[in-house]
Amino acid sequence: MGRRWHLAVLSLIGFVTSFGAHVVAVNLPVYAREVGVGLAVIGLLIAVYDFAEVLAKPVFGYVADKRGKKVTLLLGLGVFSVASASFLLVDPRLLILVRLLQGLGAAAFSVISLSLVAEYFAEGRGRAYGVYNAAKGAGYVVSPAVGGAIVWATDFRAIFAVSFAIGLAALLLALTLPEPARAAGWEDDDDLSVREFLLAFANQTLLPWYGIIVVNMFLASILFGFLPVYASSLGYDQLLVGALTALATLSYLVVQPLAGLAADRAAPARTVMLGLLVASLGIVALPFATGWTLTAVVVAAGLGVGTVWTNTDTLVSRLVARSALAAGIGAAGSFKEIGDMVGPLAVGVLAQAVGLRAGFVLCGALSLAGLLAVGRRAWSARAALAD
Repeated sequence: MGRRWHLAVLSLIGFVTSFGAHVVAVNLPVYAREVGVGLAVIGLLIAVYDFAEVLAKPVFGYVADKRGKKVTLLLGLGVFSVASASFLLVDPRLLILVRLLQGLGAAAFSVISLSLVAEYFAEGRGRAYGVYNAAKGAGYVVSPAVGGAIVWATDFRAIFAVSFAIGLAALLLALTLPEPARAAGWEDDDDLSVREFLLAFANQTLLPWYGIIVVNMFLASILFGFLPVYASSLGYDQLLVGALTALATLSYLVVQPLAGLAADRAAPARTVMLGLLVASLGIVALPFATGWTLTAVVVAAGLGVGTVWTNTDTLVSRLVARSALAAGIGAAGSFKEIGDMVGPLAVGVLAQAVGLRAGFVLCGALSLAGLLAVGRRAWSARAALAD
């Protein structure tokens, strides 16, 4: 099997990550009506999946470095698939447990698939990450339409049958992936240690890039979560609101392979800083824009967020020691989830207190301040890029 096949399989696994999360989330109102629960339960069911990923990603990354990446990948896909199938058999009120198990499985194969991209692509890594992230992002795009169509044609349970099917397909294809050769030093130290596990979060070279990741996900969650709110406040109908949101997503997707190619050909640190600056300014400008100007701002913000997403994956994979590759990527994954959770909360609270426009501006200003605060340290760390 060649590298293209490996990337195709890993990209499918990335797709399963996002599809599995969102195909359920967007249809939870149907579940709520069927079971008779309220908005608080919907929020809890969305949060528990993310919560599992925040806690489990660094753990599975560390375990994979010690016990093997392929076996951890297969374990995660197996847990996700079994959890998905279990909802067809259990009381629907146990969905929160099913979502927790799905999230734990997704945490494992999300982190390990990212680290395997780095293992298989020592050369052309940025481009490979761009392709992987574009495929993963496609899951966010197609899951609402596919999930809605499945529920409309059958029922809510059917989306778990589909999740089981794609999880199982990914697992079977993952069996064809080779286990990476072990890095020097692994054979001498296979013991699990809490202290060693925590080192990924205390790495002084990685810390500023973790900060950049949080800021970027903070912006991404605001763009994708509150653009529809702002567009609706302008009096746009749902068709136009959906088109604008889709345009933001499309911009984010399309730029990722190009951004990855740029990471291979130029200094990825410079590309990250430029992308984050564009995304921050886009969030600040968004609530002042209408019509075609709003379209241009949305596209620019999507391009900025997508550029940072792919290039930070590339940078983290180069900065961390190969013997701790999955642990470093797992820690980065936790920081992504933190930014993803904090962004909507921050803009929501600020918008409620001082208005939607001021909420966007303040959040954009916070991201610019974060860029200034961690940017110098991150820039100085670029010289430490590992082969």
